[in-house]
Amino acid sequence: MLLRQNLPRSTPSSWISRINPASTMPLRAKLINPAFGSASKMSTTSDSQIPRELPGDEPDDVLFNSRYGVRLIELNRPKKLNSLNGSMVRKILPRLKEYEKSQLANIVMLSGAGSKALCAGGDVAALALQNEKGPEGQKASADFFGLEYKLDHVIATYSKPFVSIMDGITMGGGVGLSVHAPFRIATERTVFAMPETSIGFFPDVGGSFFLPRLDGELGTYLALTSERLTGVQALYAGIATHYFHSSVLGNLTARLSELVFDDLAPLSERLDLVNRTMAEFSTGLPTEQEQPLELVGGLRQKIDKVFKYDTIEEIVQALENEAQHADYSHWANRTLRTLWKRSPTSLKVTLRQLRLGRKWSISETFQREHQIASHFMSHPDFVEGVKALLISKPARRARWRPRTLAQVTDKQVDQFFTIPQGQQRMSLLSEGDYNQYPHEKYALPSEKEIEKFIRNNSASKSQIIEHFMIATGHKEGVKQKLSDVLSRQTINTTEGLRWRKQGEPTQ
Repeated sequence: MLLRQNLPRSTPSSWISRINPASTMPLRAKLINPAFGSASKMSTTSDSQIPRELPGDEPDDVLFNSRYGVRLIELNRPKKLNSLNGSMVRKILPRLKEYEKSQLANIVMLSGAGSKALCAGGDVAALALQNEKGPEGQKASADFFGLEYKLDHVIATYSKPFVSIMDGITMGGGVGLSVHAPFRIATERTVFAMPETSIGFFPDVGGSFFLPRLDGELGTYLALTSERLTGVQALYAGIATHYFHSSVLGNLTARLSELVFDDLAPLSERLDLVNRTMAEFSTGLPTEQEQPLELVGGLRQKIDKVFKYDTIEEIVQALENEAQHADYSHWANRTLRTLWKRSPTSLKVTLRQLRLGRKWSISETFQREHQIASHFMSHPDFVEGVKALLISKPARRARWRPRTLAQVTDKQVDQFFTIPQGQQRMSLLSEGDYNQYPHEKYALPSEKEIEKFIRNNSASKSQIIEHFMIATGHKEGVKQKLSDVLSRQTINTTEGLRWRKQGEPTQ
């Protein structure tokens, strides 16, 4: 990493602390100096609602540093790929609330220790073993998910610029810590996935919100199959907002720490300044030879066609139909094999979650997901899936209950979306709420944005590309994405490009 060879061996391993050790202030995970939090109150949450550390929590599983106006949060369990547990959440939440109040804290950046992962997910192995203790253990596991979702919601509604560094494995719980932030940085080492259906669970941490809002049926495909996106693919898919080589992260942090905001500047102006500053570090995207676009062209058309249905049985039938055609038979058969390995209950709950989640607000999303997660904690597939895939050495094939899709009834699925009598929705630590991400202009244009422009304007391909290049400040990746979308979704006419009608073949 940057400047590593010039630092003493005692320097922390994080790329953050390699920038300039003399200018950072390492802090143990204790209460922040009260002076940091005396400026202005940004939330109505009372201090009594914010979780605090418990006596048995690990002392250094999260590291906090300050570099001028930047507050750096580093997940510090590299041997476990920075998997998230309750101890870490109880440290991060009060810090974020204090940073919101502080006039000295301008930007929050989150990363993971080491070069392998931001966060590979929640510590589900510990939760599965805890669940085997019965109702008490299952409730404790559900409480952990509630705590995790409260943290994710705070990040999703944060009142200051928040930057998540998706350097390395970013799965499950790591996605919750990153995908809702206004700035999400992918690198050449990024590996994104939502692998929950493979362990008898569902794509949580806000998956109900962000997955249905991805282009077409891409979110449905990623959720049901646990397909991975690597490197720049996360940018093209809309998971990441920026792509940088990992070697520039140190200098980027140093540059962001120099930013000074006007005291009265609204969040939008602060975010715009951060975005312009980040653009200074663009080093170009990988070429087609280095990292070819994957979920594009004909394959994307097949994904949208197959995964548009509202039942797993219809999706399976559509895949079986595609398996009869030579062009995509390999993909269809591979996807079918993948789905047959997944928990039938997880598949059906996940598809229902995605369809309902299209209309959920960000707050309702986490409250609903807490209820779904609580129900899964008492379902046998979660413990079985974690044991089969993560605990057994070597990993074995899970024995799901029920064993087949046909045995999973609508009534059983309904129970995951029903709050038991006498219970209420989980309370949150932020009052912020919305139905669409408010900061997606920093990502590549979505297909819906492109479609809206084409329907309202008669323009050629070059004119459309020029429009979005100007609108995004000549953002890297815009041309590549537009070229794919226009080739799949438009028809060339004498008056310019026209958006293709559903079922209409491309020309």
